[in-house]
Amino acid sequence: MKKKISLFVVIFLLTILAACGGNDENANEENDVNEENDTNEERSVTIEDARGEQTIEGTPENIVVLEWSYAENLLALGIQPAGVADLDGFHQWVNIDEEFDESVADVGTRQEPNLEAISRLNPDLIIAVDFRHEQYMDSLEDIAQVVTFSPYGEDAIQDHYQNMVNELNTVAKIVDKENEAEQSLSDLDAFMEEQKQRVTDAGLEGGTYIATQAFTAQNTPTLRLFTENSIVAQVMSNLGFDNAYESDKVETYGYSEVTVEALQNFQEENLQFLYIVQEEDNIFEDQLKGNPVWENLSFVQDGNTHQLPGDTWTFGGVLSAEVLTEQLVDAMIKE
Repeated sequence: MKKKISLFVVIFLLTILAACGGNDENANEENDVNEENDTNEERSVTIEDARGEQTIEGTPENIVVLEWSYAENLLALGIQPAGVADLDGFHQWVNIDEEFDESVADVGTRQEPNLEAISRLNPDLIIAVDFRHEQYMDSLEDIAQVVTFSPYGEDAIQDHYQNMVNELNTVAKIVDKENEAEQSLSDLDAFMEEQKQRVTDAGLEGGTYIATQAFTAQNTPTLRLFTENSIVAQVMSNLGFDNAYESDKVETYGYSEVTVEALQNFQEENLQFLYIVQEEDNIFEDQLKGNPVWENLSFVQDGNTHQLPGDTWTFGGVLSAEVLTEQLVDAMIKE
């Protein structure tokens, strides 16, 4: 009988200990969750945006983005935005592999955001740009805190590529993803090195180039020649090329608009001429075909003209820069 009582006591005590252990485990899990929530609530970061110093409390998770570059930044950091302006346009021009979830809502155009659609998403942060959204700022701030970038401000336009990097790092700081930003930039550098090796293997490294986006304006063939402060020029520099075109001023958007006659100033040997045109407005196959000014250019006669896809995106963030890098190299190297 004593043995049975002792066995019962042992089982009873083990049951109590197991229950206590389970409660401790549950308590620890609850404490971890509470600590994580407390950390998020206590976290705050201060940044400089287009309107000055901004302090963001906590870590924004429900974010509406009114300009494509910053939506792309979120994707690069592994974050899905709640809403993006002009989703159709993004899908047409920003040709990156990362995709939005089906839950991401369209919130109007970049020029005219839909305030009602934004409000319905109940965001805790809105990302805007000064040159498009200044007139909507009061209404946007009634919905949520707004961070405003200035991609064409005086500092930004000195080097659009570096500004792209700076903006990614700022977004990463806001959303507590600085390690992810560092990795994304490291991946871009590594990819550029791979593409530079392709250029070297093709015997093109160290050459000169002109890059342009060409179209018809007022019935006149018009060329946007990319200047040294553009993302295109910085990518080409990283690939080992020198830009033959120089502007006598800092171009706000990273290009100068000229006519075909300006190309007569560039007759360097082995100069690579890279161009983006729309198929329905290919000035080189249409208006300039047979034009002696165009046909007698040395790079035309040498066959050093290279067409890029019509939807080549020369702006954007690190993911777009990777796509652009490959498109530029693919155009020059016909494998």
